Amino acid sequence: MFTVLSKERISPDTFDIWLSHPEIYKYAKPGQFLIVRIDKYGERIPLTIASTDKGRVRVIVKAVGKSTYKLCSLSEGESVADIVGPLGNPSEIEKIGTVCVVGGGVGIAPLFPITRALKEAGNEVIGILGAAKKEQLIMLNEFRPFLDRLYITTDDGSLGSKGTVTNPLKEVIKDHPPASIWAIGPMVMMKFVSLLASQNDIRCWVSLNPIMVDGTGMCGACRAEVGGEMKFACVHGPEFDGRSVNWDELIKRQYQYREEEQIALEEYIRESGEINA
Repeated sequence: MFTVLSKERISPDTFDIWLSHPEIYKYAKPGQFLIVRIDKYGERIPLTIASTDKGRVRVIVKAVGKSTYKLCSLSEGESVADIVGPLGNPSEIEKIGTVCVVGGGVGIAPLFPITRALKEAGNEVIGILGAAKKEQLIMLNEFRPFLDRLYITTDDGSLGSKGTVTNPLKEVIKDHPPASIWAIGPMVMMKFVSLLASQNDIRCWVSLNPIMVDGTGMCGACRAEVGGEMKFACVHGPEFDGRSVNWDELIKRQYQYREEEQIALEEYIRESGEINA
């Protein structure tokens, strides 16, 4: 069993959770993920590692479905049944000059260890972080020490500039094209960031989060078409060059169980109530 060491609500539906684990901190690298199973009846939840420390691992979880809602409902001292990781391939971190990191919504969290590693490798790092509204912007103060420039956007203009992350990205590319872009967030956001990168011949790493079951390549649920070939996000990724991803097919598959997920979540909330911070 693995214990919830701390839990903090950092936006209306997002929680900063530290879990105990004796080994992950020794091996985890930026870009990798883990899989959590709350109990023996629960589904396996893939979560990107936000950071690690001796004997513990940090995940940022948005309560969007029944399983993530159950995880966010756990109190300090309670336990989850399984944690498996680190899984997936780490980010390719090297000194390449100027890079741009683009995060949207809860995707800001897995972008943080990548940003820190890029800066520590000696790069100039430009950050663009966005969300629907200011209450959903997370970890801004943690990012600032590792960014040479920071652009903030919100859909409603409640913080930073009004609009999407692609607006400042266009300006960054126009002023001084970065050597590479990292983008993590909603698939639609990553699609349009990748399109901008493709139009300007810039490598663009995206972290794919398709439906995933086992995390070891056996089930094939996390398949994605990349460069005309079928890849598994869990073992070939989770990072791919977004310029080669078949976004339309991937986005379509991502939402195929949305109705069933919503029904399960609503039933669980009726039975168990709202999350206590």
